[in-house]
Amino acid sequence: MADLDVGDLAPQFDLPRDGGGSLSLAASAGKPVVLYFYPQDDTTSCTQEAISFSQLKPEFEKAGAVVIGLSPDNVKKHDKFKSKYNLTVDLAADEERKVIEAYHLWVEKSMYGRKYMGVERATFLIGRDGRIARIWRKVRVKGHAEEVLEAVRAL
Repeated sequence: MADLDVGDLAPQFDLPRDGGGSLSLAASAGKPVVLYFYPQDDTTSCTQEAISFSQLKPEFEKAGAVVIGLSPDNVKKHDKFKSKYNLTVDLAADEERKVIEAYHLWVEKSMYGRKYMGVERATFLIGRDGRIARIWRKVRVKGHAEEVLEAVRAL
């Protein structure tokens, strides 16, 4: 299975979301979508990333973009995570990892010499036309949300 690349149509999704209801790519048609994938709620890097995107959410909205965080955690964990850190970004729950796998982000990882499968931290900027405009893989959290915002503004 080939990796996704800039210019490809973004895989569609419709997933349960924090607070109830669902999030879908189709619901944001015609707007840029920042879809960031992260491994787990309430871990250091994932929390920093979610806080950064939440702090910049008004700027993303001003630029016409929607920001969605996606992890394999369930809705209940997302609700606790949002409440604990006063997060404002929307969080999608991909418990079955179907969207994570569609974006080729269920990968072999290694920590302290131990290999395991997990979510690669990555962000996809999806243009108004539903095509992938930019991809950040193996994201380093510091300064990332700001870099993504600049890319949205450049669309």
